[in-house]
Amino acid sequence: MPDTLQRVAKSIAVSTALAVAVAIVSTAQSQAPQTRAPAKTAQQQLPPQPPTAEEVQARAKTLIANQHKDDQALDEYERVERHQDFTNGTNPQIIEDKVFRVVPDGGGTLKILLKDKDTPTDPADYRRQLQLWQDILQRITQPGDSKGQTAREKYQKRQRDRADFVDAAGDAYLVKWTGREIHNGYNCDVFALTPNPDFHPRSMFQSALAHVSAKIWVEHNTNELVRGEAQVLSDISFGGGLLGKLYRGGIVSLEQAPVAPGIWLPTRTEYQFTGRKFLFPFAEHQVITASHYRRIGSPQEALAVVQNELSTGKTFSEDP
Repeated sequence: MPDTLQRVAKSIAVSTALAVAVAIVSTAQSQAPQTRAPAKTAQQQLPPQPPTAEEVQARAKTLIANQHKDDQALDEYERVERHQDFTNGTNPQIIEDKVFRVVPDGGGTLKILLKDKDTPTDPADYRRQLQLWQDILQRITQPGDSKGQTAREKYQKRQRDRADFVDAAGDAYLVKWTGREIHNGYNCDVFALTPNPDFHPRSMFQSALAHVSAKIWVEHNTNELVRGEAQVLSDISFGGGLLGKLYRGGIVSLEQAPVAPGIWLPTRTEYQFTGRKFLFPFAEHQVITASHYRRIGSPQEALAVVQNELSTGKTFSEDP
């Protein structure tokens, strides 16, 4: 399992890629009904139609608000995630392969193990995980519970920090439209982002934006992110470099798709980076695929779901 520094590095990498995506989305064309292209060829070129300055200005605020909406929706959905950890190098080998049911718990999400490699979770262990989910939700939904209140406050702070980070991305990059491509069957505008030297970050996470460049595929008519690729251009230091570093050359990519009308959520995330914690090097190469999204809703609604599953003994199925 990754240590604290690696978890922070992952958070920066993924959050940066999402924030970069918002900066790109803010430069997309004005909104129109979604059109899915008939072809599936990732690199097929279409006639270029760059957005005008008026279109950029008209769409920026609305599209950033849309990204905030997607971020908030993510923690109301359950999903199935497959986490695969690989060795580094030119011929990576799988060293860990787990499947989780990821559920909302009122303070973010909780991962319930479904399978470790080819071995399904023991039913008794699965039930214990459901009971843990129920316990967390009962605390969260009790107004007088101090631990639940602390968890809610921490979650709300993370949401505010994330929103500020996304808003800051609009100023953090210089944007260049590079053309049009079909990706995953969607008609996409493609943009390249480079750090804006005049950007002044206000937090550690915002500072990471100055070390990252990106390329983004944005669905032409809905202005939704289809794919994002980000690369670390220079070392990112933690605690002035004393606590550790995330080294240059690290990459992160993510894919998104619609899971409900107007809601696009991640379907695949990959990150590969190396770094140092204090004097000790580490490396991380992980792929997460997400599927079977289903809206659960508020903590109260989630509590009703888990209580029903515990009372009926219903087992989880990845099939709808």
